[in-house]
Amino acid sequence: MDWKNINKIISASKRILLTTHENPDGDGLGSASAMYYHLQEEGIDCKIINCAHLQEEYDFLNKDQIFELYNSDEHNEWLRQCDLAIIFDVGDFKRLRKIKDVIEKYNIKTMNIDHHPHPENHPFTYNIVDIKSAATGSMLFEYFKQYRSRPLTKNICEGIYTAVMTDTGSFRYSNTDKTCHEIAIACLAVGVDTSKIYQNVYESKPQSSVRLLGKIIDNLTFENDGIFAWFTIDKAMLDSAGASPADVDGFTDFVRTIKGVEVSVMIFENGSDTCRINFRSKGKYTVNDVAKAMGGGGHKFAAGAIVRGDKETIIPQVVKAVKASLKKQSV
Repeated sequence: MDWKNINKIISASKRILLTTHENPDGDGLGSASAMYYHLQEEGIDCKIINCAHLQEEYDFLNKDQIFELYNSDEHNEWLRQCDLAIIFDVGDFKRLRKIKDVIEKYNIKTMNIDHHPHPENHPFTYNIVDIKSAATGSMLFEYFKQYRSRPLTKNICEGIYTAVMTDTGSFRYSNTDKTCHEIAIACLAVGVDTSKIYQNVYESKPQSSVRLLGKIIDNLTFENDGIFAWFTIDKAMLDSAGASPADVDGFTDFVRTIKGVEVSVMIFENGSDTCRINFRSKGKYTVNDVAKAMGGGGHKFAAGAIVRGDKETIIPQVVKAVKASLKKQSV
C-alpha cells in the first residue's frame, strides 16, 4: 500500500464523506468510525452518511451520534462541497445505492479502501485494495501506524477492533493473522472493553431473531451428503416470527457451524422482486465464483449477491450453481 500518497490525498481534503455498503457490517461501520475520529483530530470536516440504518448491535459505536442516514434535504448541500468520499469495505460501488447517485451527481472523487477483489475497470478515483488483509479495519490500522502523529485513541480503537473481530469471526477464521492479534493488543492497551464489544455484537440477539432461527433450522435443506446446506427466508416467515430483515444477519454463519457442512447459503426474499443471497464456506471450497456469476462478489469463503426474481425462481438457480461449483472443485 502506498500509504504516503494516500495520506497526501486525505490530508489535502477539506471536507470528506465517509460511507459503507447497504446491510452494513462491523468491518465497514468500524472502519468508518475509526476514520471519523482520526479526521476530527486532524481538523478535517467529515460526516459518516450511510444508505441504511445502523443495526442495533452496533449502537455502541454511535455514542457520539456520528452515523447518519442519508436524506437529500438534509445532506445534499453539505455533500455538494465534498472534496473526497472514502468508501469502506464496499465490494461493489452499486452497494452504496442512493449514496452512489449523489457522489456521481456532484462528481466527488472516490477513495475505495477495501479487502475485497475489484475488477480492473473499477469506477473509483483511487482504489486501495489489499485482498490479503483480514479486514478493512486492518488496513486502516497500518495507515494509522505510519501516518498518525498522535497515539491511537480509545474511540479509534473501538472501531478498528469491531472491524477486525467481526471479519475474523472473533479471531477464529483462517484469515486471522499476526496483524489481527497486534490490533487486539493495541486496543487492550488503550482500554477497549473487548468483551463488551463481543457481547454487543454477538450476545444481544432479540427474541424475534431467535424465533426466526428456529423456523430456519426446522426447514434446512442438506445437499451433497450434507456438505452443502441452504435455507430460505421470506416475508411470511419474518411476519410470523415478528422479525425484521436486520434479524437475519449471522444465520448463514450459524448454519456453516453444523458438523459436515462445508458450504451454507441463505436465499432471502426482500419483498421487492429481489433476493439477497449469502454464501459461506468453512474453507475447503470457494464460493465467490458463484456470487460473481450472479452479479455479486466477495471473499473466497464469504460472498453475496442481489438477484432479481422471487425465491421460487432463484432457488433452483442457486442450488444448481453451487452444486456445479462444488463438483468442479472436487475434481
